[in-house]
Amino acid sequence: MSFLRVSRLVTIERHIAEEQGFHPSATGEYSGLLRDLTLALRIIARDVRRAGLNDVLGITDSINVHGETVKKLDEFANEVIFRAMDHGGHLCVMASEESKGIIKIPDEYAKGKYVLLFDPLDGSSNIDVNTTIGTIFSIYRRLDPQSTEDGDERDVLQPGYKQVAAGYACYGSATTLVYTSGHGVDVFTYDQTIGDFLLTHEKVRMPKQGKIYSVNEGNYTLWSDGMKRYVDHLKKQEHGKPYSLRYIGTAVADIHRTLHYGGIFMYPSDSRYPNGKLRLLYELNPLAMIIEQAGGRATDGMNRILDIIPTEIHQCAQAFMGSELDVLEAELFVNGHHS
Repeated sequence: MSFLRVSRLVTIERHIAEEQGFHPSATGEYSGLLRDLTLALRIIARDVRRAGLNDVLGITDSINVHGETVKKLDEFANEVIFRAMDHGGHLCVMASEESKGIIKIPDEYAKGKYVLLFDPLDGSSNIDVNTTIGTIFSIYRRLDPQSTEDGDERDVLQPGYKQVAAGYACYGSATTLVYTSGHGVDVFTYDQTIGDFLLTHEKVRMPKQGKIYSVNEGNYTLWSDGMKRYVDHLKKQEHGKPYSLRYIGTAVADIHRTLHYGGIFMYPSDSRYPNGKLRLLYELNPLAMIIEQAGGRATDGMNRILDIIPTEIHQCAQAFMGSELDVLEAELFVNGHHS
């Protein structure tokens, strides 16, 4: 068991039960929500491994709300999460990156006090070439905890600092689940032989500074002058530079590496996407919570991502996430305060 970086053997179920101890008034509803969600993640992980055999590779005839062609596996993952989460009585509303509006809980099921936002399959462009992809999720409390009615868009449009929990699953050489409920970041690895997630890294802490930068440098000519200067600076042989470029093109995979090794992940705005391209609710807020809980920094270049007040469910923003000193330095360049 040399892969373990923990002092004890703990399953995700046991971990969830222990975390209830932080909330003496807990009813078990939140724990039930997470159990349903991890079931969905196990099903998606199984079918990602068998994607080529199950005919879920390739594209559909659909275009999503962002104008992107929907991959078969995108559609499948979206449906799996909905069907796992719609009937448990824990949620009042959901929203997905793949859905145009909010996702209501069917009328026949009870409405709970939580809200689930998710990107069912991050890294769609990598699906067909067996590169790491992932699922990102974010959990909030509904605005009126006493209500038993349907949630609405107001419950979805909450700033990231109000998240109860956030996490992501990476489907790669192993399936890993990275999770925080505001008490540090824990990493679980799926063991197929027992059918459960085991805690393999607990209370992960990022280095204050790293030696890796992650960005789609193919967009260089579309960036602001400050952004260009920053990347040029990273490639100079001075002050511990040059940094190494590592870019997978799946946000959860690039963030996962940054979480463990430090450095900076960036998705800046450019002349085509002046407001950035990553989605605030489904990608940036949950990833920012994880980065901050591990001791890192996550901003849009000026503002803390978790403080941004969303105004629409598919709102986008630019992002600079990673080691604290690296992100602070990037902010100086993109705001024109560093020559």
